[in-house]
Amino acid sequence: MAFELMKLPYEATALEPNISAETVSFHYGKHHAGYVAKLNALINATIFAHVPLLKIIREAEGATFNNAAQVFNHDFYWLGLSPGGTEPSAELAEMIERDFGSMEEFKGAFLAAAAGLFGSGWTWLVLSAENTLVIETTSNADTPVRYGRRPLLVCDVWEHAYYIDRRNARPEYLEQWWQLINWRFVSDNLAAEENDPIAGYSQPCNDNTEVCDYVDTMQANETTAT
Repeated sequence: MAFELMKLPYEATALEPNISAETVSFHYGKHHAGYVAKLNALINATIFAHVPLLKIIREAEGATFNNAAQVFNHDFYWLGLSPGGTEPSAELAEMIERDFGSMEEFKGAFLAAAAGLFGSGWTWLVLSAENTLVIETTSNADTPVRYGRRPLLVCDVWEHAYYIDRRNARPEYLEQWWQLINWRFVSDNLAAEENDPIAGYSQPCNDNTEVCDYVDTMQANETTAT
């Protein structure tokens, strides 16, 4: 099967002035689209030709893994943004306060981890096996789902995410990115992982990418568990 570039859930201009339409056009239209195209070329006529994306991420190596993981990571990144931002659910807010002290302390810790990541990579909010919220960083294409961990939110700190707008000023980009977080998406991810139907907002994904399948499956499990 051929993978398709996800449809953005907003217009390319919708994230301005925090993230410019020009950045979106290159980040989404060139880099993200390029990973999808390269992945399709790499898996053609191989054992991964008809394999779901998450299975490729967990089993492939080298270029096939890199491009598959980058497709997933970028899908998750775009879904985690919303024009003007949104508010977290009460349950998510309570867990952030429990595990980090306050939303401001969480913000400081998350942005510090993202700013301090050497080179290219990603900064994640992950639900641990102990049901606590933890901040993780991964380099290059690496991703928590490769190891069976449960991501709730991600920030892309590859230079292509911010160089057009901020040049090398990663901290400025991070402050602008923070204002766009789609906390409804994060809250729904938490609710689905906890099988708690009232802990999120249950906003269905609006396209046919595997990240949407991943999110929708978690939400379906949340609904049927009650």
